[in-house]
Amino acid sequence: MKISICIVEDNEQIRSSLEQIIMMDTRYKLKGSFCNAEEALQKIPIIHPNIVLMDINLGNGKSGIECVKLLRPKHPDILFMMCTVYEDNEKIFDALTSGANGYVLKKTAPDKLLAAIKELYDGGAPMSSQIARKVVRLLQSSQIAEPIDNDSPNKIMRKLSRRENEILQLLANGMLYKEIAAHLEISSETVRKHVYHIYGKLHVNNRVEAINKLHDR
Repeated sequence: MKISICIVEDNEQIRSSLEQIIMMDTRYKLKGSFCNAEEALQKIPIIHPNIVLMDINLGNGKSGIECVKLLRPKHPDILFMMCTVYEDNEKIFDALTSGANGYVLKKTAPDKLLAAIKELYDGGAPMSSQIARKVVRLLQSSQIAEPIDNDSPNKIMRKLSRRENEILQLLANGMLYKEIAAHLEISSETVRKHVYHIYGKLHVNNRVEAINKLHDR
C-alpha cells in the first residue's frame, strides 16, 4: 500500500518541486496540495492522508504551526512534518509543541526528504541534522517546557498499560514502529495505535516529548 501525502506550501515553485519529488517515488501517492492553511484545514480531514508536509509561513492566513495545532487533536493518526526554511529555536519549539512529528529544512536533498518521510511513517522522528543539533541543545539547556505535572517516571509508567510501557521503553531505545512490531510480534498498525494512546495519556504530541517525560526531564 502506498503512503499517502498532502503538501501545504504557499510558494508555487516550491510546492511544485515537492509534488514532483513525491510523485517520482512509487512508495508514495500525492493526495492533495494546498497553498494556504484555510484550504488545508477544510480538505485534509476529508482526504485523511498518512503524512502532511507542512510549511510554517503560509502568507496572510494562519501559519503552518497553527494549522497543525488545529488538525492534530482531531486527527492524531495523521503525521505532520514541518518542511521549512526556519532554523531558529522558537520556531522549532513551537512546531514540536504544536504536534509536529518531524522537522526538515527545504534545502534537504530530495533523496533525504523521501527517506525522512519513510522514517516518519515507520515511527521515527526525522529532523535535518542542523535541527537535530538545535533540539539537543534545547533539551540540554532545559528550554523545552516542563511536563504538565511533576509526576515521577514511576507514576508516569503507572498511567500506561503493560504493553504501552513496553512500547514506550522500546521507543526510548530508538526503535522504529516496524522494529517494535517485529520484536513484539504484532503489526505496525497495532504499534501505531498504542503510541497514540501513550501520547494521549501522557499529554504529549510526539516521541521526543514522550521520552522526555519518561525520563522526568
